[in-house]
Amino acid sequence: MEMQQFYYDNKIVKKFLYACIVFGVVGMLVGLILAILFLFPNLTDGVSFLSFGRLRPLHTNAVIFAFVGNAIFAGVYYSMQRLLKTRMYSDLLSNINFWGWQLIIVAAAVTLPLGITTSKEYAELEWPIDIAIALIWVVFGINMIMTILKRRERHIYVAIWFYIATFVTVAILHIFNSLELPVSALKSYSVYAGVQDALVQWWYGHNAVAFFLTTPFLGLMYYFVPKVANRPVYSYRLSIIHFWSLIFIYIWAGPHHLLYTALPDWAQNLGVVFSVMLIAPSWGGMINGLLTLRGVWDKVRTDAVLKFFVVGITGYGMATFEGPMLSLKNVNAIAHFTDWIIAHVHVGALAWNGFMTFGMIYWLIPRMTKTKLFSEKLANFHFWIGTLGIILYALPLYVAGFTQASMWKQFNPDGTLVYGNFLETVTQIMPMYWMRAIGGTLYVVGLLVLVYNVIRTVAAGSKVEDELAEAPALAVISPKRLKGEKWHSWLERKPIQFTILSLVAILIGGIIQIIPTIVVKSNIPTIASVKPYTPLELQGRDLYIREGCVGCHSQMIRPFRSEVVRYGDYSKAGEYVYDHPFLWGSKRTGPDLHRLGAKYNDNWHFNHMWDPQSTSPGSIMPGYKWLYDNKAMDHSLIEKKMEVMVTLGVPYSDEDIKNARLSIEKQSAEIEKNLHSDPDFVKSYEESKKNAATRGDAFVPMKDREITALIAYLQRLGTDIKVKETAQNK
Repeated sequence: MEMQQFYYDNKIVKKFLYACIVFGVVGMLVGLILAILFLFPNLTDGVSFLSFGRLRPLHTNAVIFAFVGNAIFAGVYYSMQRLLKTRMYSDLLSNINFWGWQLIIVAAAVTLPLGITTSKEYAELEWPIDIAIALIWVVFGINMIMTILKRRERHIYVAIWFYIATFVTVAILHIFNSLELPVSALKSYSVYAGVQDALVQWWYGHNAVAFFLTTPFLGLMYYFVPKVANRPVYSYRLSIIHFWSLIFIYIWAGPHHLLYTALPDWAQNLGVVFSVMLIAPSWGGMINGLLTLRGVWDKVRTDAVLKFFVVGITGYGMATFEGPMLSLKNVNAIAHFTDWIIAHVHVGALAWNGFMTFGMIYWLIPRMTKTKLFSEKLANFHFWIGTLGIILYALPLYVAGFTQASMWKQFNPDGTLVYGNFLETVTQIMPMYWMRAIGGTLYVVGLLVLVYNVIRTVAAGSKVEDELAEAPALAVISPKRLKGEKWHSWLERKPIQFTILSLVAILIGGIIQIIPTIVVKSNIPTIASVKPYTPLELQGRDLYIREGCVGCHSQMIRPFRSEVVRYGDYSKAGEYVYDHPFLWGSKRTGPDLHRLGAKYNDNWHFNHMWDPQSTSPGSIMPGYKWLYDNKAMDHSLIEKKMEVMVTLGVPYSDEDIKNARLSIEKQSAEIEKNLHSDPDFVKSYEESKKNAATRGDAFVPMKDREITALIAYLQRLGTDIKVKETAQNK
């Protein structure tokens, strides 16, 4: 049989690996800064782009899409060429994939600290960047599919099944969740509102974890673990069951993020059922990975790469046991909105994604540079300090989660809350936050050790060059099943049919959950007293989004006695019909705000946003001093914003839009008048006037500054339904 010679493209793998390491350091250092800001909330006092609310999405995007994303591309490009016995279809497409992805990351690193965000978790980037993501992802997909079609191997291996499922699913999730109407080049509103937006977001959010953080890494596991262990995959049959059941079931599980919310019960229950079922395929994958190491466990004692893989796969097993457990309503009632969820997420991210990536780097770099790893001892040190870091990170947050849930729900015999002040729960868990910061520090130290080890290895090795290989050309493949050939074996040599079936498997769950919620009006009962936001409140809501307030405050009161007593009447689906996007939140570092309106006067909000500790002793909320800057708020887009909202179904009249600025002037003047009732405000206000005059600056009245718009929005929250209830009570 004639052999064909060709070269594997190692240079593209090198680029993605180096980018993965660099952005891993950046993303995790930002995460460490965030952990420290819990302990010293005013550390970056007055610096808007270093505030917690703006850095948090930068951290999540850097770790997920920059660190993990580049690791995925590196692993896929390396393994796919060798599994298919061919070079990637197009060097040009490979490089467009690389440079396009890095430009997207840089765009995120610039826009998110500037507060340019949609606020939707793991999908915060604005519409031009969303379009770029879709285009680069399609480039990656074309390169991958065309490479599969020109392969020299008859069957496509299990790792490639997971790569295919990743490509088609992430494309669909990203496009549907990112449907938005632009207001300007850097501002848009989600086409979905309230309950519908929440369902689509967590259909995306949960499955971004499933199909970006899980399925591609399962593919990498199926390639690298057998390669490093020099053992075949434990069970081919189990891999088939694992793959198809996982991609079919995973897509249904998103609603378990919205239990006890205003989401219709039928959607919540569907999410619970499929989430519980999910443990079977997830553990099937874990078992297949770990049992592949049968017969080589003695090697695990000395080989750092295998150590990372074993703990990574074990972390995957722990996280995928905990996920279905957290989807049970009685467990979710305890865990949701607490630090338990943060611990759960980081077990998956730090152990599964982090350790699998580290193992892959330690194995690939020496082979590509044709040398030995500079120091196996340093690699083992990295493993142990990283493992200790995960333990010190996660365990305290589990304790914090149980502590929060317990304190939030305790009642005195007279029916009052034992811990009526939310800050009592925050003060109680501060030692856990200190331990979390220490654990994060250890994990980052381990990463820096990896950086040093890689630099020394590369310096000692050869320049990364394309690798010569040879394989026989693939004979013409019969479209029909051969005699005695099993159905799945036939499917493995028909990549287009395989891709279509994968697409069908993941579409079923999404269609059944999302279309009825959007189309059937009875899912979202309307409330007559709920009105659109005024122009000033709409501006204030956009400021709330810009500052990332949703990262610490929920706007969803669940129908629990403890929450109703603490916050007010539970939240109704009809209250959110004009919310583009929804702002229910997923973590309570501070109290829920859905019934905040009219609870405090304007002066309280004014003082609280300037110095939270002055109104709330013990608060770990930072001040937002830039909202008070002596510059007028930009209202130039307000008419365009309202016109876009009208397109989305918000009932603003032509008269409302025409008089938007007049409405802003009137409402903001009323807030400034209220602020003047405080002698301290009057005194400081007059002093600031004199200081501006001394400097020769034009003085901007408080009514025209950003803080006034934010106060207007905060005072509106929950008041529509309160007005209705008050009228009924009369």
